[in-house]
Amino acid sequence: MSRMTETYIDNLMVNESILSPSDEFSFNANIKSRHERDRMYRRSIEDPESFWAEMADKYLDWFQKWDAVEEFDFYSDKPYVRYFRGAKLNVSYNCLDRHLRGPRRNKAAIIWQGEPDEDARTITYAQLHREVSKAANMLKHLGIEKGDRVVIYMPMIPELAISMLACSRIGAIHCVVFGGLSADSLRDRIQDSGAKVVLTANYGLRSGKLLKTKAICDEALEECPDVESCVVVRRIKDRSPEMIHHRDYWWEDLMERASYDCEPEHMDAEDPLFILYTSGSTAKPKGILHTSGGYLLYATMTTKYVFDLKEDDVYWCTADAGWITGHTYLVYGPLSNGATALMFEGVPSYPEPDRFWEVVEKYGVNILYTAPTTIRAMMKEGDQWPLGRDLSSLRLLGTVGEPITSKAWLWYYTVIGKRRSPIVDTWWQTETGGILITTIPGAIDMKPGSASLPFFGVSPKVINSEGA
Repeated sequence: MSRMTETYIDNLMVNESILSPSDEFSFNANIKSRHERDRMYRRSIEDPESFWAEMADKYLDWFQKWDAVEEFDFYSDKPYVRYFRGAKLNVSYNCLDRHLRGPRRNKAAIIWQGEPDEDARTITYAQLHREVSKAANMLKHLGIEKGDRVVIYMPMIPELAISMLACSRIGAIHCVVFGGLSADSLRDRIQDSGAKVVLTANYGLRSGKLLKTKAICDEALEECPDVESCVVVRRIKDRSPEMIHHRDYWWEDLMERASYDCEPEHMDAEDPLFILYTSGSTAKPKGILHTSGGYLLYATMTTKYVFDLKEDDVYWCTADAGWITGHTYLVYGPLSNGATALMFEGVPSYPEPDRFWEVVEKYGVNILYTAPTTIRAMMKEGDQWPLGRDLSSLRLLGTVGEPITSKAWLWYYTVIGKRRSPIVDTWWQTETGGILITTIPGAIDMKPGSASLPFFGVSPKVINSEGA
């Protein structure tokens, strides 16, 4: 960190500064003022029925409207929370089909950047729709039906997102397992979810090293007799791991034979969309189930408002799709909004410490959402790396996953955002599926290290260990 930057940050920390978005940012923001944010928030708390009905009408396409917006009972023997009872929709349809009616058809849906710089691919909404439909028919050919579980164990490649959307298209419940987990962890998740099919890759790449993804999957499947099929993406073209006859299939072979005509299943709003297991850092991993309607609406709205999403933005959430941040803010939230999402296979510091900034420069990234751990690591490498790249395209920064220190926040704001890009410091959990507490850029002042205020519909309470 340069002496000038360090002095500036130290002064702000001493004064516990409150920082405001620029007048220009607020003028162009989706929510332009604190007054507008507070008005929407009050309505979401005082009149949730009409608020969520209006948002559902505005942001999602439905095959059939609801009989009731929200119903809950926390006190009976079988507590429940239900949203949009009687409504029917399809998550894949909302992320793909509805964008094909106009100019978004040929807009980039996913920009994929592999670890080697030459491995890159841009997939339009029309192309993604075709690939997802073929993958959905591939799953049907393997006997997958509505309600069946499919485990996805892949590196960060486009087929991971395609697989998620293909499951949602036919009503299968996907369970993505982070590609860095062990065979034992994968086995436990396959067994617990009751998956019939596993989708994986022959290898992965990390920091220039080959990851034996298929071999790890094979080890896990030795104790998973209920798995009928394993489909393997050929991530590394010139290497072929052992394939087990009558169980293993190459993705490309099945996709070549699959039709690209697949009508989306009409799903109840409360039908399950996915199971995602917590990391197990505090106890045994828990399988969290999220349903279709409420989850997708919240993912769509938080992406739109928290990240101040604009039609031409290139949006980069650096999270792996094996975790909830990747589910909501790499795949479902951006695609439901018709955004261009960047998907990155590599790590921040390989082959050089400016790899992230090289990607920002290469694709003109406008929104960057990453973790404090990553920010601290890049901060430690020194200012020369980001200063050597053109980061002028960035207009909004985000942080997620853990509390961020004031010093790291101010470095992010000063060196990366050039003191003009607001930071949204977001707090939420796997269990919530979306952001609960956050700054709304353009509407709320920022305090380094503070996640700020609750999102719409969220009424936080502070309680002790006895619940009082």
